[in-house]
Amino acid sequence: MSEIPPAIVLFSHGSRDPLWRAPIEAVAARIASQYPDQPVQCAYLELCEPTLAQATELLSQQGSTHITVVPMFLGTGKHAREDLPLLVEQLRSRHQSVQFTIQGAIGEDQRMTALMAEIACDSSITTPNP
Repeated sequence: MSEIPPAIVLFSHGSRDPLWRAPIEAVAARIASQYPDQPVQCAYLELCEPTLAQATELLSQQGSTHITVVPMFLGTGKHAREDLPLLVEQLRSRHQSVQFTIQGAIGEDQRMTALMAEIACDSSITTPNP
């Protein structure tokens, strides 16, 4: 039996609008496609499910003993700086056999900054006016 790799939780704010969740879910689908043995779940702070607690419970039930939470925010604002660490502390109390790691906000990674700059300068990308 092979060891389960650390699970990934893509953590974002959340929205009632299902279209808002599409990019986060697309990242999860890409991870699942490119790394089929990599457990991955989306989780949201509010307004939609699954919550971080629900995603953690599911991954724990699937045998994950290490979960990396990836804040899908452009910067380290209040949610990433204050709310997320409190939520993870609660999860550590509930899931003592699970190791939790919190990555930095995805938007602060230099690779993401470079990609966003490249996209911003690409005049071939257009969006229809509302």
